[in-house]
Amino acid sequence: MIIMLLAGAIVFAISFLATSLVAKKLIPRLEIRGLVGIDMNKARKPKIPELGGLFVVIGFSAALMSAIFLRTYLGILAMDLIKLLAAFATILMISFLGLIDDLLGWKKGLKQWQHALLPLFAALPLMAIEINNAPMVLPLIGPLPSQLIIPFIGGISFGLFYSLVLVPIGVTGASNAANMLAGLNGLEAGMLFLIISTLSFSSFFSGQTEAFVLGIAMAGSLLAFMFFNWYPARVFGGDTLTLTGGATIAAMAIIGDMEKLGVFLMSLYFVELILKARSGFKGESFGLPQKDGTLKAPKKACSLTHIVMGLGRLNEKQVVLTILGMQSIICALGIMFLGMIK
Repeated sequence: MIIMLLAGAIVFAISFLATSLVAKKLIPRLEIRGLVGIDMNKARKPKIPELGGLFVVIGFSAALMSAIFLRTYLGILAMDLIKLLAAFATILMISFLGLIDDLLGWKKGLKQWQHALLPLFAALPLMAIEINNAPMVLPLIGPLPSQLIIPFIGGISFGLFYSLVLVPIGVTGASNAANMLAGLNGLEAGMLFLIISTLSFSSFFSGQTEAFVLGIAMAGSLLAFMFFNWYPARVFGGDTLTLTGGATIAAMAIIGDMEKLGVFLMSLYFVELILKARSGFKGESFGLPQKDGTLKAPKKACSLTHIVMGLGRLNEKQVVLTILGMQSIICALGIMFLGMIK
């Protein structure tokens, strides 16, 4: 376990440093190229460089390459490369979708149905590998049988059902969920960092090396990115960040046998889903900037950010810290009741 912790520290450091270096080099160039977006929560509506999620992908990829080096050439990490590379392939394909969306522009990129459909194809690498997770357990029913007998058809393996149905649903659901609760400086990266760090903690103590490596690589990159994305943001993450982070959560939960914990940790996103549904998924998470620097919620709350804004005269940083505090409590509960949730 000490070796695993040491390897994790190396992967984390490489991820953090690579993301930091790339961000420092590319942020000025993004601005020169005109790849900027408007910060809607500021009264002056400043233009901020976008595509910051690409920095996270680069740092994450560099860290995973280092982990593979540690495993293959130094023999430090004992892990299943097929699982790791399948998860990596799915995450990179989701990242590519986010990058396309960011390059096409806000509200001009992929349509809603494309956001829901395309990640299903990105889930193919995870669908193709054999995952020996614990049997599905339903409340008041218990473990499901290995096969479901359907009249005129015969037996259908629940393992096959998991791979062909639940895996793609998990990937597309998590990636799109992470894209809903966004729009404030530091919010997306902070939420993803807390959730992925908790999953990394769980996978470390349960010996799920592949999930641990994925998580620690992404956590290091997200932490580095937050230095540039925290209020006042110098760069935005965009869909590349949120889709990549959401796909990482799904991949970790799938290959690390942490599906219940993953769903529990994303509780706030389910709240956001309900609130967004009230507006027909047309509402945004932005507030209305006031002269004193606070954010006022719209008349019809269609985001968790609006609910928090309605608690008092809060500025953007306070709104984000409140939501991150709520997420921290959820993560702490997940760790406390890890055995029950997992």
